Amino acid sequence: MADRAVKGNIPVRQFDTLVIGAGGAGLRAALQLSRAEASTAVLSKVFPTRSHTVAAQGGMNAALGNVREDRWIWHMYDTVKGSDYLADQDAVEYMCRAARRLVVELEHEGVPFSRTDQGFIYQRPFGGQSRDFGGDQAARTCAAADRTGHAILHTLYQQNILAGTYFFDEYLALDLIRDDSGCVLGAVAMEIATGNLVVIQAKATLIATGGAGRIFRTSTNAEINTGDGLGLVLRAGLPVEDMEFFQFHPTGIAGAGMLITEGVRGEGGYLVNSHGERFMERYAPHAKDLASRDVVSRAIVTEVREGRGCGPEGEHVLLRLDHLGEELINQRLPGIRESAKRFAKIDPVHQPIPVYPTSHFTMGGIPTNRFGEVVIGPDGADHNEAVPGLYAIGECACVSVHGANRLGGNSLLDILVFGRAAGNRIQDFLARNRYHRPLPRDAAESARMRLEKLDAPCPEGEAPGTLRRELQALLEQQFGVFRTPEEMESGLERLEALGPRIEAMDIGDRTSVFNTARVEALELQHMYLAGLATAYSAHARTESRGAHLRSDHPERDDREWLKHTLFYLEGRRLAYKPVRLQPLTVESFPPKERVY
Repeated sequence: MADRAVKGNIPVRQFDTLVIGAGGAGLRAALQLSRAEASTAVLSKVFPTRSHTVAAQGGMNAALGNVREDRWIWHMYDTVKGSDYLADQDAVEYMCRAARRLVVELEHEGVPFSRTDQGFIYQRPFGGQSRDFGGDQAARTCAAADRTGHAILHTLYQQNILAGTYFFDEYLALDLIRDDSGCVLGAVAMEIATGNLVVIQAKATLIATGGAGRIFRTSTNAEINTGDGLGLVLRAGLPVEDMEFFQFHPTGIAGAGMLITEGVRGEGGYLVNSHGERFMERYAPHAKDLASRDVVSRAIVTEVREGRGCGPEGEHVLLRLDHLGEELINQRLPGIRESAKRFAKIDPVHQPIPVYPTSHFTMGGIPTNRFGEVVIGPDGADHNEAVPGLYAIGECACVSVHGANRLGGNSLLDILVFGRAAGNRIQDFLARNRYHRPLPRDAAESARMRLEKLDAPCPEGEAPGTLRRELQALLEQQFGVFRTPEEMESGLERLEALGPRIEAMDIGDRTSVFNTARVEALELQHMYLAGLATAYSAHARTESRGAHLRSDHPERDDREWLKHTLFYLEGRRLAYKPVRLQPLTVESFPPKERVY
């Protein structure tokens, strides 16, 4: 154990790098740092192989051309177009060019990719993919059946164990530690098993805590995706970026939200309404069911709203794959068949799956550059000033390669490309900063006082679960795919009124050992901050772009809104910075109408 402590007799553990989060992004960066002989600790509130990366089904994009001819610049074009032109094009070029190298690296690490008859890595078509800048459908997504994230996460975890990475399993990060110069010196965390606090001091701190999809009631996200990293930076006085953009995946199991991968449509599955009509032909005549996710989600919601939904109350549409045959489904979509049986009580070999859009991916997050450094700067200008010692990658970060809508198959790519980039940058930082900066004596005071307040009896307080359900329903109903100004204004008032009730909640259970009520309360505090950022950013953006349609402004407005939103917790302040339209080495893709 530690031989040092800060005020409150809180023990201190010391490492070169602290990685908060054990999903694919965090493990990729940690592996690189451990192999470079930097002492590296990974802190995770669950056992690492239960991180949400394990749920990624469809695959990882890379222009390998194993099934059809492909090029990285076609992938870049699709990504920029899919983002509704809000992505930073320098970061998109960097990601698409690096994709091939990262897939080969994974193959060599031991990821068991599916194979073509010739023995190459199998690649399936996904929505929004094209060849030759909007031409024929591409087949770009490298897959390990429909369990690609599972295969990648387990491989990276095993390699980290071999490399000697230190794991704090089942610890929850409560606060970042910053000194008077603004440098980040590590974090304060709580051991869930005992309720004890620990200070983890590090020269570099990397946040990789995943998304915040659980702020909505119906979600493909795991229960653990509560926006913890966003809460950490907001409480530290730093902004979050583009939080108004949440992707709704078009095919969640209706009423349950579990993901049915886009790979199903890539293998030939298609959507029908209550008339048995393949309605996507009306919304996307060329790409049909393989249009980008925002287009398909809006189409499904429109079909239901106009009375062509299926089921007793017409509340969903159907995804048909019974024509694909049992052999193909068992070979390439075994997890989907299992999920449909378990959560929809149907066998997709014989019956269609009821589906409806469900919250899926956090496009916004902690503002970073393409090296994983958290960046800040003056309002209205590009942000180039790195926060010393602080990095963020993966779904909790906004680099921004997804803009207003992420293409399927780009999330696993994102975590690996920028996990590597951050690993490189941190190694440079460690070489220039050989010694730990002094810890403030009161480094853990804020976190300790929060815990004391939660543990104090509050007879009038409400239970965390009750408040969490109210928050999720509010955000889903008033800040979902379709948004109206009246509903959002009402939603902001309700959200602000919810804040004092969350401050005064009563956890009931005040024991120390595995107190899940305390964990749920701390997660709710993070979710509330992420919800505030989403609501205020959405209300201010008076246009429709990517994942969301605003009733009073149904068109995209590039003249006013081709810019990123920044939300600061203090004063609920909003600021803006320009979209980086200039790629690294190629011509820019200027905004134009999106047609699929």
